[in-house]
Amino acid sequence: MTGGIGIRCDAGVQSGLGHLVRCVALAEELCARGVDVCFLGNLAGSPWARTQLLERGLPLVPAPDRPDRLAGLVRDLGLGAVVLDSYELAPGTGAAIRATGAAVLAIVDGDPLGQQADLYLDQNLGAELRPFAMAGERLAGVRYVLLRDSVRDVREVREVREVREVREVREVREVREVREPAGDVSAGDVSAGGRGAVPRVLCCFGGTDSAGVAPAWTRALLDTGLPFSATVITPRKFRAEGPVSVIPPTDRLPQLMTEADLVISAAGSTVWELLYLGVPTALTWVAANQLVGYEPLVRDGIAAGLGPEADAAATETLARLLADAGLREKYGRRGSGLIDGRGRERVADALLALL
Repeated sequence: MTGGIGIRCDAGVQSGLGHLVRCVALAEELCARGVDVCFLGNLAGSPWARTQLLERGLPLVPAPDRPDRLAGLVRDLGLGAVVLDSYELAPGTGAAIRATGAAVLAIVDGDPLGQQADLYLDQNLGAELRPFAMAGERLAGVRYVLLRDSVRDVREVREVREVREVREVREVREVREVREPAGDVSAGDVSAGGRGAVPRVLCCFGGTDSAGVAPAWTRALLDTGLPFSATVITPRKFRAEGPVSVIPPTDRLPQLMTEADLVISAAGSTVWELLYLGVPTALTWVAANQLVGYEPLVRDGIAAGLGPEADAAATETLARLLADAGLREKYGRRGSGLIDGRGRERVADALLALL
């Protein structure tokens, strides 16, 4: 695959799936442009992750850890560019790959960890306002958020459905206004979407729930004492009480997001998908590197902040969200206009310009 692009990232029970998910989004865009793409890394312990590549016909090549050996693999494959997305790579990895003549894009979350690259991507909110010490061009901020086809497609379907539902509601009201005396029709008689009084909650803490927090947040929901129905996504099975369904990682996640009245999520890559879809979101964080996303989103009132623990304060916040549909909708509106969904096109343009 001479002149192709390699993507160096790992995914698994401990490292999670966030790096893979955003790299798959970029790979979809590159493949749509006729670029050969292969993944370099290890997806051990996550059948779901491996399936994401198989379904898209993306090759996976085992990658050595040592920078010089990885550079040798890049040379052997004849790659024109390499995308690096990992917190575990040695700082000299980018420099070793660049020495082969291949261009390097490093996807970072705040700190570049000393990695040398021709191009950097930090898709976090406000990244463009933060200082950056490394040489090289930087794509910074939510204009560059990488979203998968499945997420972009489900928003299009949802928008069409919502337009149809609003039209149907208007038609029903017009009929009632003809048949019933004026003043008898209220805005609450018919609601678009047909959502009931019991909030539907989705809980997801990364593709692998690497910190094992799903049971604690499920308990926090139950401790609110308020009605809800919940779907909890985690590969770690546990016994849940009440109106809670526990399911493994699923390709239906974007659809489940759009059906939810509230999502409880870790502040990883999933949060950008949620905001793009306009879903009311309450955030926790399970690793220090997620604070770069968590803090500005909570500070600016785009997502509700739960903190790192499912404690009494977090339970109180969840209770307010469950009880107040208006509050949930406020968060959904604030997030929905933040991301336009074309970030991956901008990143692909910049990356291909290096070749």
